[in-house]
Amino acid sequence: MEVFLELLFVYLPLILGAFVLRGLRIIQLNSAKQVEQNKEIIALLKSGAAIKEEA
Repeated sequence: MEVFLELLFVYLPLILGAFVLRGLRIIQLNSAKQVEQNKEIIALLKSGAAIKEEA
């Protein structure tokens, strides 16, 4: 039982750290994707405004 607790205290922080890093990576990827989507939306809004001004 003592060995199990020792292993738990050794590996638990490593496992938690891996999950935290994975979560941060997912957030970073989603942020980059959102920036690209925002650029596309801005371009569409500008082209829509240009078409509206012509009419």
